[in-house]
Amino acid sequence: MRYFGTKDRTKTVSFKEAVFQSLPPSGGLYFPAYILPLGLSEDDYLNLPKDEIAFKVSRHFVGNEIPDDELFDIVKETIDFPIPLVSVEEHISALELFHGPTWAFKDFGARFLSRCMGYFNRQEKREITILVATSGDTGGAVAAGFFNVPGINVKILYPKGKVSDIQQKQLTTWGGNISAIEIDGVFDDCQKLVKDAFHDHDINERLNLSSANSINVARLIPQSFYYFFALQDLGVLENIVVSVPSGNFGNLTGGLFAWKMGLPISRFIAATNLNHSIPDFLDTGSYEPKSTVQTFANAMDVGNPSNFVRTLEVFDYNHTEMVKQLNGFWMDDHQILETISSCYKHSNYLLDPHGAIGFQSLKEQLRPEERGIFLETAHPIKFQDVLQKAVGELPDFDAMDSSLKEKQSNFTSMEASFDDFKALLLA
Repeated sequence: MRYFGTKDRTKTVSFKEAVFQSLPPSGGLYFPAYILPLGLSEDDYLNLPKDEIAFKVSRHFVGNEIPDDELFDIVKETIDFPIPLVSVEEHISALELFHGPTWAFKDFGARFLSRCMGYFNRQEKREITILVATSGDTGGAVAAGFFNVPGINVKILYPKGKVSDIQQKQLTTWGGNISAIEIDGVFDDCQKLVKDAFHDHDINERLNLSSANSINVARLIPQSFYYFFALQDLGVLENIVVSVPSGNFGNLTGGLFAWKMGLPISRFIAATNLNHSIPDFLDTGSYEPKSTVQTFANAMDVGNPSNFVRTLEVFDYNHTEMVKQLNGFWMDDHQILETISSCYKHSNYLLDPHGAIGFQSLKEQLRPEERGIFLETAHPIKFQDVLQKAVGELPDFDAMDSSLKEKQSNFTSMEASFDDFKALLLA
């Protein structure tokens, strides 16, 4: 498989080069040169073992750059935890993606990426610096995935005061080859510092940089897996709508990759919060990124989503074709609380703030003949303050977070200054 940069289609690179470079020299993001159907039958969709489906998807994007036995092992380790589809109410189910080591869907991408990099790095034995910006869950998942991987050092940037206490613990308590950097700003500031570092000559002369954000195309590959799993567990392949809580739009891009490979999803909903540049674009055809607004669904607090360019690529920048397959939806914080409260009261199902938006989008947009699946992207334990406002008394989470509470956080604080960040990297 070859990958081109979205700002220059004339130059292509291998999967390995796309993984380690993360960003093309010309700017933009890497995108597969083609996405062909997998050629699976209805029986395959419903009955193939999940690790075999995931392997077929991976092989499509990796090509022959990783031997089959190694790639199969990488895939098995990536999905080595439960991924249940849970009925919430009639015709609406939650795909729970939070049963991995850091209780968030980001575990899929981080585990896959770290193992691919680990395989390639065993061949070359070079020192690599991973830069990653996080609005909540990415940092913890990347830290868990890359902890103690030989030859790889990880720098995690997160916005001060804009991640939950548990999320901060999950990304600041590792030590070793994992360093956390608290930025006085918003997620977009963190993301910009990472992108600017990739385009800085001095930094690239000194360091072998790569990224574990969803700007790295290898993060998106395993995020295609679970869309196949969801339809298999539902046992239905017609009139399926999937609502994807969307911030930086990597998760939705993974779903669109699955659709392009032939998965029969009728349409997607891009469900988000007050940072609704993309739903506005779907309504109007005009893209106007805005300053980030802080909300209860903090992992989606992204005013200018990086992966939107990949969404555009999927549809060849054709707005008319895009809106046939993709609808927008957004909610404010008050509506998030109301949805969590109502769902808990009537269905005894506890939503996290992001899942609440996905659930409510289906409640409002699902047609009578359709079945809906929404992605529960993070465990409710990460948002106890929000849930307290919504439902009052909470389930007992002590058994889950007691070990985290005992760990000591260690991080560096700085302004959103590229000069300061560059000095830190080169120190």
